[in-house]
Amino acid sequence: MKRTTGFFMRRPEGFGRFGIFATVLGVACLALMFGICSQAAAEEHSPPQTADVVELKLKGEVEPILATYMEEGLASASQRHAALVLITMDTPGGLSDSMKDIIQHILASPVPVAVYVAPTSARGASAGFYILLSADIAAMAPGTHAGAASPVIMIGGFAQQIDETFRKKINNDAMAFLRSFTERRGRNPALAETAITEAKAFTEKEALDNKMIDLIASSREDLLRQLNGRTISRFDGSKVTLALPHPTFVPFELSARQRFLARIVQPDAFFILLLIGVLGLYTEFTHPGVVAPGVFGGICAVLALYAMHLLPVNYAGLFLILLALGFFILEAKFTSHGVLALGGILSMLLGAMFLVRSPLTNGGVSLEIALAATLPFAALTVFLMRLVLRSRKWKAATGMEELIGEQGIAVSSLRAGVEGMIRIHGELWGAVSSQEAPEGAPVRVMRIEGLKLYVEPAQSPAVSHS
Repeated sequence: MKRTTGFFMRRPEGFGRFGIFATVLGVACLALMFGICSQAAAEEHSPPQTADVVELKLKGEVEPILATYMEEGLASASQRHAALVLITMDTPGGLSDSMKDIIQHILASPVPVAVYVAPTSARGASAGFYILLSADIAAMAPGTHAGAASPVIMIGGFAQQIDETFRKKINNDAMAFLRSFTERRGRNPALAETAITEAKAFTEKEALDNKMIDLIASSREDLLRQLNGRTISRFDGSKVTLALPHPTFVPFELSARQRFLARIVQPDAFFILLLIGVLGLYTEFTHPGVVAPGVFGGICAVLALYAMHLLPVNYAGLFLILLALGFFILEAKFTSHGVLALGGILSMLLGAMFLVRSPLTNGGVSLEIALAATLPFAALTVFLMRLVLRSRKWKAATGMEELIGEQGIAVSSLRAGVEGMIRIHGELWGAVSSQEAPEGAPVRVMRIEGLKLYVEPAQSPAVSHS
């Protein structure tokens, strides 16, 4: 039988192995292409990556409560691994100890910190200027300003005039503190120091042109847009590239306790708490047993003492308020035709004006609050003291003292200086008469010693015994 041969029936040598290899390679390529396409499709339909931006607000005077709020906010940002902390600032300045506390936490923050002076017309003055320059990113909105950071020495609520040597010492200390972080931040320490030595202030354009801030942004969204992908140098020298493609703002608000305490340390609130505390305690002392005024007055007095610990209180203002209280009491006791009352009102108004005075903010008790609180306080104090004085002339309505001046009937004949018995208010009492009185004669009680009544015949003129 002849073997049939042909082109299709003949396989080159080694074709089987090559075919298997090519098949496996093709399948692998197809799988790789399928995987790439699947990943691209998944990325196309997956939600965009977001970055948390913890937002804090530094508004008003820099004081211990605000410093605590900043500390807690920076700690919260670290715990949630936020991409950035944004501090929106509008402050006239404040206490140096609170400022240094805030800067210390900004420099130690593991999360980059941006301080943004906003909105338009906001300022980062005095202590706020230091805080602005201490941040990883310093930014300002159009129409804002910063600077005027000269230290002010306050004693008893007044800015003090000090000698030139002492002033140089304070300024040099402040400048060294400012240089300690502005140089590390790559900013302009020489020009920044003029905010201390010459009390200079700078607009946002001046600050940017002179390399004291990093950028100008019209809004927080514009700020984050400019920061996205920007590489910054941290205080420890490390480099960080900010990834803020889709930022999510996470507001960090003051707690209820902090809001309450922040309200207390306002000068107007402090003045009202002080007056309520004094008036409540005064009412309790002059009218024992009323209870409620003493309770509320005591609470308000303690809250006022807490605020006094934080505020720059001028003790001359306190003395003027206490002097006003004395004038109101004297007005109730003596006829002065209103002179003492007028003096008390004037003294309390002056005390309110002097009570709290911060040269950083020119803030203090407002004239409207001073007038609204002084007049009712004066009226209530005079009214309560007159009630006290009148009550001393009133006859006792309870106890044995109510028998003084009352008439009784001699149960038996009373001899002068010898104890006998009388009936009064349906009760029998031992009594000693100053004059003889026959049985059944009316007698009047003149005084009481223990359980013994001293009487005299009712028809005789009453003798006053003091």
